[in-house]
Amino acid sequence: MNRPYGRLDPNLHIMNKSLKRMATMHRIQVTGLQLFYSKGYYNTSVDDILKELNLSKGAFYYHFESKEDFFVQIIQNLMARKVYSTLIEPLEGHENPLNLITACFDNAMETAVHNDMDYGCILHNFIAEFNGKNDVIMQHLNEIVTVWEVNLITALQKGKFNGFLDRHVDCEAVATFLMSSYFGVRTLMVGSSPSAKKYRFMAQLRQYFKSLEPKAVTT
Repeated sequence: MNRPYGRLDPNLHIMNKSLKRMATMHRIQVTGLQLFYSKGYYNTSVDDILKELNLSKGAFYYHFESKEDFFVQIIQNLMARKVYSTLIEPLEGHENPLNLITACFDNAMETAVHNDMDYGCILHNFIAEFNGKNDVIMQHLNEIVTVWEVNLITALQKGKFNGFLDRHVDCEAVATFLMSSYFGVRTLMVGSSPSAKKYRFMAQLRQYFKSLEPKAVTT
């Protein structure tokens, strides 16, 4: 049966309402992340958040149980997804993982050159801020790090099996080195000459990766 002219589909109305709510929540969380990043979590009060977002206290607590809950949702909905799309998804496939990681780091750092609000650096900053202070938030942050580490190791092991890496390479150790060096250079890039720091880092990374390639057999 056709609906009378001008009557809206109730399902469409519900969908539009849901999309608007999702857009609002995304805006709130993005703004919240920027605030936490610039001031630090512990230096940011709920009142600071309300003022920045132009929200009433009732509206904030309608969506979030607490400041901690707000931050956990930011981790889950923004930081985890960004790390996955930037540092994990590009490693999927059966190609040479050294080439994939090189391209992945190059692209991620090029974005960071033009934007100091980079999620890789933010992840490192928050790990440093919350370490020993908040076990709940640290668990969520460490989950991101663990997923990244596992995917790096998996990609390297796959490359080792396919003959792209020397059979003596310790994939777990390589993954640890790559993650710590990435966090380190991203922190340095927040200061002066980020392009130069990126260039020097990538040049050394390529040299390091050459040392991981299969050794030529001599007779």
